[in-house]
Amino acid sequence: MNSELFQQVRLLDPASGTDQIADVAIAGGKIEAIAPRITPMANETTVRDGQGLILAPGLVDLYSRSGEPGWEERETLSTLSQAAIAGGFTRLALLPNTLPPADNPSTLEWLRQHSPSPSPHFYFWGAMTRNLEGQQMTQCVELAKAGAIGFTDGRPFDNLLLLRRVLEYLAPLKKPVAVMATSQPLRGDGAIREGEFSIRAGLPGDPAISETAAIAAVLEIAAAVRTPLHLLRVSTARGVELIAAAKARGVPVTASTTWMHLLLDTEAACHYDPNLRLDPPLGNPEDRAALADGVKAGVLDAIAIDHAPYTYEEKTMAFATAPPGAIGLELALPLLWQRFVETGEWTALDLWRGLSVGPQMCLHQDPLRCAAGQPAEFILFDPQQCWEVSPSTLKSKSQNTYWLGHTLCGRVVSIGSD
Repeated sequence: MNSELFQQVRLLDPASGTDQIADVAIAGGKIEAIAPRITPMANETTVRDGQGLILAPGLVDLYSRSGEPGWEERETLSTLSQAAIAGGFTRLALLPNTLPPADNPSTLEWLRQHSPSPSPHFYFWGAMTRNLEGQQMTQCVELAKAGAIGFTDGRPFDNLLLLRRVLEYLAPLKKPVAVMATSQPLRGDGAIREGEFSIRAGLPGDPAISETAAIAAVLEIAAAVRTPLHLLRVSTARGVELIAAAKARGVPVTASTTWMHLLLDTEAACHYDPNLRLDPPLGNPEDRAALADGVKAGVLDAIAIDHAPYTYEEKTMAFATAPPGAIGLELALPLLWQRFVETGEWTALDLWRGLSVGPQMCLHQDPLRCAAGQPAEFILFDPQQCWEVSPSTLKSKSQNTYWLGHTLCGRVVSIGSD
């Protein structure tokens, strides 16, 4: 039986809090042994020098979008799979925002049959409402039977009466329910977070209360109904405070922010790059700082990629009219590593909790492990390998990213899969 031995690799296992230099033996699709030194079996083991490399659980994306079906010119399931593997994601949960949307069992079955395998492993969110319009609940039981990992519309939702009914109805299914809390009337036509930089940019502002008022209302419903709820795309400092207070009083809620909201804020958006037009918009500097603190403290349970591919023609528009979203599966790990781990603001385990353990927990699943006897679902990451972000180096079919043309340090060099 062929096996591999990684010598003196940095091993991360956030589920147990392990961060150590060790030899790691892989055989038969499992992690066979971890020890300070392991002697390889002659002629049967491929020995790899792991010095300077990180071996850690595969990353898990809590929510992203596929172009297929409906917008194959943006992204196909095949190119999405390639981008995920290049970025170290061994599991992806896809939002129901396809054409047609995943609001019926037949679309879910089509997605399942057309997904590349075996790696990465795709999960599929089922739509919470028909046609993602927020007015009528889908046949959630049938979607659950068809394999939906959970339920969300993947876009702003402010029908509070329907949300209460959905949470009451779905409680017995014990599936994740995820909501992007936004008040559309308060948002208006805002394209950038309201504040000093929105005034400088001369762009219509989206006030923070469009998110925080909605979060407060959603948390009150979750406290009353007691069905576990996940809050998508948290982007404000006050939102983090509200979630922390709700958790302290026992409200069954988890929450996530996106990787770009941790790295950038409205100061960058003032440059009018349409690839920084996001939904929700990038926060003000104090929001970005609070989000980073929230991830480290565990108030925000997961970092999502929210990969949203668009063609060049779709994104080449004025900032306020460009469709919101950017790609990120291949970029998130190196950029987050350099910004937070290399600077000492987070530990490597903090980052992996946000990108692997946390998303699994939010999906009501056991975390991936890098421990003896566990399946070998790991990635090998070189934090010092530099590369240029270009159409030729990206695996995604779209290139709508702020970092196009930039040189990044950090790259996934291989993945293991059970």
